[in-house]
Amino acid sequence: MEASFIVCVLIGAFLGPADGHVVANFWDSPDCIKFFYKEKVPDLEASLPDVVRLCQRFLNTYHFATLYNTYYHTAVYSAYIFQPINGGGRETRWFVEPQLVNPSWPSEMEDGYKLSQQNPDIYLGEIQALNEDYTNSGFDRGHLNPNGHHVVLSRNSTFTLTNVVPQNPTLNQNAWNKHKSKLTSLFNANCHQAYVLVGAIPFSNNWIIKNNVKRVNIPEYIWNAYCCVNQNGRPILSGVATALNTELNVVVECNLDEIVDFLQQFSDAPVNELFSGQCKS
Repeated sequence: MEASFIVCVLIGAFLGPADGHVVANFWDSPDCIKFFYKEKVPDLEASLPDVVRLCQRFLNTYHFATLYNTYYHTAVYSAYIFQPINGGGRETRWFVEPQLVNPSWPSEMEDGYKLSQQNPDIYLGEIQALNEDYTNSGFDRGHLNPNGHHVVLSRNSTFTLTNVVPQNPTLNQNAWNKHKSKLTSLFNANCHQAYVLVGAIPFSNNWIIKNNVKRVNIPEYIWNAYCCVNQNGRPILSGVATALNTELNVVVECNLDEIVDFLQQFSDAPVNELFSGQCKS
């Protein structure tokens, strides 16, 4: 994996107002920074010029936060708070971020098909992935923030393509899916609140290619990390998992110190802690 990144967009051109979906800093929105334990935002890739910060807004509510790489067209990570499941179906639409097309457009995620029909002369995918990029690609639209960790309204919001990466279908539908279910049981049984980060590590020479154009980077690894707290807000449990994004179909569990060392291998800048105090009481 290359240590350097190609700059394809000046982030300043896409910084909206403080209450918008695309923000200069996650702290700009109290409804967005709350998804990070003690408002600690990871340093992971935050200084890159080709990332934007998305406060994922759906039906006038913020549901999670995403650091999005506009060159790779995939998320660096999504941050969310686990919600006990209350049933409900699966969203059939795939959303895009209008403000990644034009910073003056609405700040809520929008059905990509509907938005393209409303704006037939405007290409929506200059700096974000589109649903058609994944069609016949051989890869699943793999959620980082999983829909199964949310109640219905928030569940629908996870179907934004800014929260999706190309995931090997064997991994996505088997070992990784089982790990997400394991976390559901763990959080329900032990945590008053669970703060979760889920990310992807890009692979510079592996892409979904459409019409001879590199459209979406296929990550080398998928990872997640969590910090559970009790009713007093004190950390009581933490954990990490990584998975090579191949048919190997293996999830490796480790701890927060080990994931920092792991992520540091792929970053020129210091990774430092993922959660405040590394989720230690």
